[in-house]
Amino acid sequence: MRMAVKTMKTVRSSVWRNWAGNVTARPVRSVAPSSTQELAEVVRRAAAEGLKVKAVGSGHSFTTAAATDGLLIRPGRMVGVRGLDREAGTVTVAAGTPLRQLNETLTAHGLSLANMGDIMEQTVAGATATGTHGTGRDSASIAAQIKGLELVTADGSVLRCSATENPEIFAAARIGLGSLGVVSAITFAVEPEFLLTAREEPMPFDRVMADFDRLVAENEHFEFYWFPHTGNCNTKRNNRSTGPAAPVGRVSGWVDDELLSNGIFQVACSVGRAVPATIPGIAKISSRALSARTYTDIPYKVFTSPRRVRFLEMEYAVPREAAVTVLRELKATVDRSGLRVSFPVEVRTAPADDIPLSTASGRETAYIAVHLYRGTPHRAYFTAAEQIMIAHGGRPHWGKLHSRDAGYLSGVYPRFGEFTAVRDRLDPDRLFTNDYLRRVLGD
Repeated sequence: MRMAVKTMKTVRSSVWRNWAGNVTARPVRSVAPSSTQELAEVVRRAAAEGLKVKAVGSGHSFTTAAATDGLLIRPGRMVGVRGLDREAGTVTVAAGTPLRQLNETLTAHGLSLANMGDIMEQTVAGATATGTHGTGRDSASIAAQIKGLELVTADGSVLRCSATENPEIFAAARIGLGSLGVVSAITFAVEPEFLLTAREEPMPFDRVMADFDRLVAENEHFEFYWFPHTGNCNTKRNNRSTGPAAPVGRVSGWVDDELLSNGIFQVACSVGRAVPATIPGIAKISSRALSARTYTDIPYKVFTSPRRVRFLEMEYAVPREAAVTVLRELKATVDRSGLRVSFPVEVRTAPADDIPLSTASGRETAYIAVHLYRGTPHRAYFTAAEQIMIAHGGRPHWGKLHSRDAGYLSGVYPRFGEFTAVRDRLDPDRLFTNDYLRRVLGD
């Protein structure tokens, strides 16, 4: 064990920043263990030294969920596939494995996750701990696809959890916010790789609102973006296909996904930040820039997109039946205010699941995400949107900006007490706490 610790990469007084640049942490020490055994040893040592412990992923959360002034555990050496069981339909990967690496490995073996979010830069542990999700009529978040996990707890013990092994811990730890311990490995359900046909189409806001329930019901994966200051949306419908594959062309894909969605959009956001009065006009142009297209490809190439324009984000999960009402209220608020919103509003859905702290726990859900370009004053817009969301029982995404605390959250999560009881059992001395967890979970 001592030899393993000596090989561990240790950095003192390093500064950590998240992807958006709005969170900075200055831990006493950062370490990068390469195995579960090394991880367990550094947790035990930190507890003995009286240091709080937090593990970070790739920094794609906008909250301070992973920030600490104690010991920061970095994921870069705990990567790769530990096991692949075709008969059981599972893959086990180390916690620091980026989703991109997982997806590329799975496709090399002719396998795939059933559903995923729209970016691949997160680590598997970071993505699941905060409830990262895509959109789906029948298939839920990445965490809902977990079949087992390995967890290093506050006393350095290594627990293996599944529906049959430590089931009450497994139920909670699939979305654990880093509050129950440090996840060292995750086992996901996988299936034979399939094809998806994506149909992207501009559509008026009023038509999307009128047809929302039908669009969700008729498509395996439906999502759309509404451009504030306009009545325009871009919709996307993904459904399984028998093929043949017909990927986006290299040139047309570059024009839509890189030039328009990233390059020119970056310039437009910069102009809007400097001269807010130009934003409504830019929004009208942006909302018409992308034309309709249809393509068929393997899942991760359809679900995910490059995201190079940096922003701040707040997202709330509301009961799906409230989605249209919430969106109409949000549009009316933007229309009658002096707000200038340069980023589209993203809307997705998910079926109910059984994870205590999942934003879709126990109810069919619509996700409504508001964004603003990094460096743009965001508080007024996010506060106005948040007030609408909470009036409808909204649950904030754990990794995105919000102002809610444990008093509110315990009222919108029926199984909140079940989660905190597991936390009390596994981490009674709060080794894994920080300011964010004190706010959202209490002490």
